[in-house]
Amino acid sequence: MPDMDTLADQYLHYILVEKGLAKKTITAYSRDIVRYLAFLKKNRIHAIEKADNKIILHYLIHLRNQGLGTSSRARHLVTLRGFYTFLVQEKHIPKNHAKVVELPKRHVTLPDVLSVADVRILLEAPDPTTPSGARNAAMFELLYAAGLRVSELIHLRLMDVNLEGCFLRVLGKGSKERIVPFGTYAKNRIDSYLETARPALLKGRMSAYLFVARAGKPMTRQGFWKLLKKYAQKCAPLKHITPHTLRHSFATHLLEGGADLRTVQVMLGHVDISTTQIYTHVAQKHLKEVHKKYHPRG
Repeated sequence: MPDMDTLADQYLHYILVEKGLAKKTITAYSRDIVRYLAFLKKNRIHAIEKADNKIILHYLIHLRNQGLGTSSRARHLVTLRGFYTFLVQEKHIPKNHAKVVELPKRHVTLPDVLSVADVRILLEAPDPTTPSGARNAAMFELLYAAGLRVSELIHLRLMDVNLEGCFLRVLGKGSKERIVPFGTYAKNRIDSYLETARPALLKGRMSAYLFVARAGKPMTRQGFWKLLKKYAQKCAPLKHITPHTLRHSFATHLLEGGADLRTVQVMLGHVDISTTQIYTHVAQKHLKEVHKKYHPRG
């Protein structure tokens, strides 16, 4: 049997070529596996078939002692499950020892969500009469209208936007493509931005990206975060929002309005519906608050 490092290389090549996972995901998997193998070697385990479920559990305890949180330890175990599944498929080991180890219980933290009124305050904060203000208004409006991740927003190309049909072609995590609709408010903001603001920002230069910074350069995550922070600080109730807050608000407001969970899952680009279910807790919290406030015996 090949040594552990060779098996790890074979697995990483497999998920790159056969599974088609994104490079960032593979880098994270590689980091997790390297750390696991280093732990095995330190404990004088040099053959992967000797690393059973007890060893894996011992490793998770080691990670906890190293200060890793529940989510990080759960991710490490998911990585090991994939690695061990591959080893079983390739007949290097007879059993997936990682499969019988339970995932650490995660403490569910409800995401911060803005009210509809607070969203309106933020969306109306940029000055649409200036080129940068018109761009910022369009970005904020589209981020909320389509529930995009910031990375998805800044990587949108002109060819990804169908203004007539009001939908986007979005390249999400793991290079997975999805179609997301948006409404007339976002359409009007984008129309206005494309008509005068974008040409003014480009100054005769060419760019395939929808949203551009000065001198025609693509917008960056850091650049977007600075802009959002600037506007949030001007709006007293919004001081602590993050770029993901509008995405959280998008999902929660849809569910509060009666949208079904599966549809919201598709629009968000979540592979697992359990990731989307967190927003049902937020929506339920809102319903309880409304009931308590307005019901005569709430």
